[in-house]
Formats: sequence, structure tokens, C-alpha cells
Amino acid sequence: MKKKAAIAVAAFVLPTITTGAHAFEFGAAAALQKPGVALGAAAAAPPPGLYGFDQFFTYQGRLVGPGTPRDADGSASGTISSAAAHGFVYVPGWTFLGASYDAVAVVPFATLSVGPPVNFNSSGMHNSYFANELSWKLGDSGFFIKAGLGLYAPTGTQQGANGLANVGNPWWTFQPEFVVSYLKDGWNLTANVFDEINTANSITDYRSGDVLHAEFTATKTIGNWTIGPVAYYVGQITGDRSSAFYHDTIFVNRYDVWAAGGLLGYNFGPVQVSLWGTQELSATASGGTAGPPGIDTAAVAKGFSVFAQLNYRIWAPEEASPPKLSLFHK
Repeated sequence: MKKKAAIAVAAFVLPTITTGAHAFEFGAAAALQKPGVALGAAAAAPPPGLYGFDQFFTYQGRLVGPGTPRDADGSASGTISSAAAHGFVYVPGWTFLGASYDAVAVVPFATLSVGPPVNFNSSGMHNSYFANELSWKLGDSGFFIKAGLGLYAPTGTQQGANGLANVGNPWWTFQPEFVVSYLKDGWNLTANVFDEINTANSITDYRSGDVLHAEFTATKTIGNWTIGPVAYYVGQITGDRSSAFYHDTIFVNRYDVWAAGGLLGYNFGPVQVSLWGTQELSATASGGTAGPPGIDTAAVAKGFSVFAQLNYRIWAPEEASPPKLSLFHK
């Protein structure tokens, strides 16, 4: 079972104040869900039962872009984040429109640190994740399709005047997803596309725009081993809506991030272990113009991530008992 925990943590991005289209609220991360956490996950649902997974990751990088803050020696601010999450996948054996149904719940905890001259540190519980999913098997072709709707609830640790001085976010995020997989002869060729649709901040009434994720897996299983390349893209695709809290100004910082890496897994039987790492090859930011006219103050983090995940089955329906054979015959 390759279901990845949906951990809602992203690298720190320094926003700016101005008017414009694409943006995110001051103090918020560019994306709620850490890019790359769903790599390796396929569109096929596991057999009926209750499954658990534990995921850990660390991200290290530096801010890049024309508006990157720098310390006295000219070094760009470094960023370090890490998270641990425990989740469940429940497959009751129900079908709907020919699809297998499953439900997901994840509780994540995270830390985030940004170096000088920003000097920001936080840790606590991040927003919890819940999802309902439907998975279709397309005959014997090897193709599977999954459609789902996830939801991040504002259960995380919130501090500060705008609720964003810690790792929790004071708003709801809906996450529709569409996954296509080819699973045959040991291959897992998967494209996973999902969108973050935010509601307004319950404290400031500022609404950050939608964020598009696309994650790609191309692994091969040989015996108990699984290995192959992975990649992802993340970027904001709609504009923000400001509020009176910020005097109707918008925090502009357009960004696009591409990353690639590899995945290695081993099936121990009762437990499956997966490790994967990604390096962000391209991270661009533009559009921030809050400073002097003509000065672009946008910035975004660029770095590498290392993920580890354990998958295991907690419970499965009992198999039907074999018929009892009588020792005597009439």
C-alpha cells in the first residue's frame, strides 16, 4: 500500500505588500501541503481493511529571487523544516459507480526555522487532513483512475495577530485530486494532480489564491525492491482577495517550483518502507513590487527534501471459514 501521508507543511516564503494577482497572505507558506509528500502513491485502492502509515520529512534550502533577504555578509536566509505525521486509510469494501471507496485521516506535527536576517522559528501541530476517494480499475489494461476530495481543517497551532505566527493556518483548504496510474508488470507510472482551494482567514478575512500541485512517479518493483525517478511541480494559479485588515492591499509573490529525485522502497511483508529525496532544480519568484519603484521584492525557497514512510495493515476482514468436514458419513 503506497498511500502517502498528506502533510500540510511548506517551505517559508517571504511575501511582500503591493497590488497584483498571484500571492499569499503575509506569514503563510506558499503551499499548504509540502510538495512531494504524495510521491509514489498510486490510483489503486488497497484491499478492504484499515491501514496505517507514518511519514517523516526534512527540507533544507535557501530563499532565492530578487527580493531575497540577506544577512550582513550577503548570505541568503536559510530555511529548515521538518514534520512527522500519523495517518489512517480505511477501505470498507464499498463500491460506488464501479469504484472502490476509501477514507483518509492524517494528523501532522511540524517545525519551521528561517535564518538571519528573518530569524523565524515555530513548531506545533499543523492542520489535520481528511479525504474521501474513489478508485476505478479499467479492466485488465493496468490503468487505474482515482478522484477524491481532501480537506485541511484549521486544527493546527495558531499564534499572532493574523493567526500565522506558528505552523497552523486559520482557514479551511479544500483539495480536489485526480490521479492516473499504470500498474502492471511491477511498474508504477503515476501522475497525481491536485489543487489547494483556500477559504478566507477567519481572523483577517484575507483569502490566499489557489495552488496547483503535479507529482509524477515512475518506479519498477523487482522482488521486494522498488526503485525509480520522481518529480513534482507547484505554483499558484489564481489571485488573492484582500481585506480591510490589510487596508485592501495584496501580498504579491508569483512563484513556480520544479523538482526531481528518486524513490527506493522495500517490502518486508507486514511493513513496507519507502525513502525518497527531491532536489528543487528550478525555483523562480517575481512580481513583488512593494519597495522602491521598479524593484522586485519577490522571494521563494529552493532546496532539497528527504522523505521516509512506513506503511502497514492494522486490520482486515476475516476470511470466510472453510466448510467443516464430518468424520462420519451416513
